[in-house]
Amino acid sequence: MADGFSGKIKEKLIEAKQKWAKNGRLLTGQADHAHENRLPPGQREVKDWPVLDLGITPHVGTDEFRLTIDGEVENPVTLDFGQLLDLPPFMAKNDIHCVTSWSRYDNHWQGVSALSLADLVKPTSDARHVLFTAHDGYTTNVRVDQFLDDDVLLAHHWEDAPLTEEHGGPVRVIIPKLYFWKSAKWVRQITFSKIDKPGFWEVRGYHNNADPWTEERYG
Repeated sequence: MADGFSGKIKEKLIEAKQKWAKNGRLLTGQADHAHENRLPPGQREVKDWPVLDLGITPHVGTDEFRLTIDGEVENPVTLDFGQLLDLPPFMAKNDIHCVTSWSRYDNHWQGVSALSLADLVKPTSDARHVLFTAHDGYTTNVRVDQFLDDDVLLAHHWEDAPLTEEHGGPVRVIIPKLYFWKSAKWVRQITFSKIDKPGFWEVRGYHNNADPWTEERYG
């Protein structure tokens, strides 16, 4: 997390969400391990795409975009936007689920798959976790197997249009099997790591794993 980040964001929002974690807000206790329903427990379907952030919207143009992929990899790289677009294109359709209880079906993405990125940087056998850092200082974390899933991507388009700033453009992470706080907006660094490092919400009471189907909202 960048220095001064917590001083810039909406502290009341953070306090409210920490209370959610403490009180177990929205938990139903009705896990759907078999995914019998399309909607995970405690969720409601929305047709729009709600905007949720921490009060900071970084302005990162495609001309100044840089993505560093480092850590436990054989070939660390820093890519500009053009170099990212030169990687094999990837298209996906999936549902997304936010911990604040909304889900949106059938989102169409264009970008670069996590598997293509792994082919480029070649994670070592020591890589167990993946850490994300965003341009606003936000951080989050997943296991390496969660990142290297066949539906995970770095998206630069949504519904055939460039990803807007408010939704994390020019590039954001999309990990559809997990609650959406794991899909970092405005991503600037991806670090393969031997050790786990819980991110901004994880150290504030949110679950480290974030599976919507078993209601892993809070730790």
